[in-house]
Amino acid sequence: MKTFRTHPIGIDQGETVLFSDFSNGGEMWTGNGPRERRSPVKFSQPFRSAPVIQIGVSLWDVDTSSALRAEVQAEEITAEGFTAVFRTWSDTKIARIRASWTAIGEVAHEDDWDIS
Repeated sequence: MKTFRTHPIGIDQGETVLFSDFSNGGEMWTGNGPRERRSPVKFSQPFRSAPVIQIGVSLWDVDTSSALRAEVQAEEITAEGFTAVFRTWSDTKIARIRASWTAIGEVAHEDDWDIS
């Protein structure tokens, strides 16, 4: 559980296209075995500390001739942003992926003192 020491809490959200490999014959569409794509995401304004991230696939365009194997995660989370990571493996063919995310965390307040 993440707890916050002050009341101001911010929520930021967005979407990011992680890749579109069908149009250019990229490895997610043509490859086999373990594959990964990483995409940096920047928040609209920084949080006071690393927020909690909820991330999920909001669009996927896949080949249905094999099993669908995939995961999407938020990694390298900081107060300024995170890295959206998509992975697949085996013979799964992914044409394109778009991910939606929500960040919830503590934000600065105008009455905060900076005594550093």
